[in-house]
Amino acid sequence: MIKYLSVAALVALTFSSCVVSKKKYTTLQTELENSKKQHDESLAKLTNCENDRIRLDRELTVAGASIITKTDQIADLKEQLEDCKAVRDKQLTQVGDLTVITQAANDNIKETLAQLEQKDQYIRLLQAAKSKADSINLALAVNLKGVLKEGLDDQDIEVKVDKTVVMVNLSDKMLFKSGSADLTGKSTEVLAKIAQIIESRPDLEVMIEGYTDSDPIKNSCMKDNWDLSVKRATSVARALQKDFNINPNRLIAAGRGEYNALVPNDTAENKAINRRTRIIIMPKLDQFYDLLDPEKAPK
Repeated sequence: MIKYLSVAALVALTFSSCVVSKKKYTTLQTELENSKKQHDESLAKLTNCENDRIRLDRELTVAGASIITKTDQIADLKEQLEDCKAVRDKQLTQVGDLTVITQAANDNIKETLAQLEQKDQYIRLLQAAKSKADSINLALAVNLKGVLKEGLDDQDIEVKVDKTVVMVNLSDKMLFKSGSADLTGKSTEVLAKIAQIIESRPDLEVMIEGYTDSDPIKNSCMKDNWDLSVKRATSVARALQKDFNINPNRLIAAGRGEYNALVPNDTAENKAINRRTRIIIMPKLDQFYDLLDPEKAPK
C-alpha cells in the first residue's frame, strides 16, 4: 500500500512540473512576440527617420542653390547701381559744364535751334505732301477696282498701291496671243476702262512695263524675251494713244523680259504669273521736284 502511494505521489509531482513549464513557455512566447512587434515598430520609425533625413538633405541643397542665385543677383544689382551712379555723376559734371557756356555759344545754340525749327517745318510739309499723295493714290486705286471689276476675271487683274504709285497687273492671256505682241479683242475692254481713269487724271504719267517668263523665244518677229516684252509694252502704249486719245507725252513704254520675275519660273502656273503687263500710274517727275521746294510744297 505504501508502495502504491509513493508511485501516485511521484506521478502527481511530475504532472505538476509539466504544467508549470508549459505556462512559462507560453509567457516567454508572448514576450517574444511583443519584442518582435516592438522591433518592427522601431525599424519602421528608423526607416521614416531616414526618409525624412534624405528629404531634408534635398531641401537643404535646393535652398543652398537658391541662396547662391540670390547672392549673384544681388551682386549684379550692386554693379548696376554703381553704373547708374557713374552715369549720374557724369551727367552732373556735364550739367556743371553747361553753366560755364559763354554768351557766344548760347547764341550759336539759339541759331541752331532756329535752323532745326525750319527743317522741322519743311519735314512736316513733306509729310503732308506724302499724305496727300497717298490719299490720292488710294482713291485712284479704289476707282480702278470699281471700273475693272464688272465683266472681267479678277484672277487676271490686280490693282494695288505701292508707295507713291498705283499699279495694275494684267495677265498676258487677257491682252496678247501666245508669243505675240498683237493685242486681242478682249484687251479693248480692259484698256478702255484703264484709259477712263488715266484721262481723268491729266497730272499723272503712265508707264507700261512688259514681262515674260523664262522660256526662250526667237522667230522672224522677236529676237528674244526682252524684245517681246518691249513690243508688248509699246503695243499697249499705241492703243492708249490711238484708240483712247491718251496724250503720248504722258506714256512710257518699257520691257523687262524674263527679269524681275514675281515667282520662280519652275512650274506652268508660275510662268503664267510672270507673263504679265504692268501699268503704273504715277506723279510726273517735276512733281517730285516740287516736293523738295518748300515754296511749292502743299500747305
